[in-house]
Amino acid sequence: MARYFTVSEANALLPTVRPLVERMVELRRELGRRQESTGGASTNGGAFEPRLRAEIAVCVGELERLGVQVKDLDTGLVDFPSLRDGEEILLCWRLGEGDVAWWHMPDGGFAGRQPL
Repeated sequence: MARYFTVSEANALLPTVRPLVERMVELRRELGRRQESTGGASTNGGAFEPRLRAEIAVCVGELERLGVQVKDLDTGLVDFPSLRDGEEILLCWRLGEGDVAWWHMPDGGFAGRQPL
């Protein structure tokens, strides 16, 4: 069963969510840099890739445990399931934004974001 957040609850959770998202994005960038520097070839530095992937998975798992949906590892885009007039919507937040101030329909994605 999905957890539904009010805007206040989603914003109250940001002090917990923000560092997890920051770490997830940082790890994802590091993974990308390592893959780019090796051209995707397996080298001694490739031993870091499983560790980086595991650490990213830990961040994603923690966010999901909180009820937050991870949408984009590169930009730190996450959604908080919510209800609006009895219909499921997603409160949308991206790393770098102050508060949760956007929403969209489940099939609308980032392009369908609307201000609260």
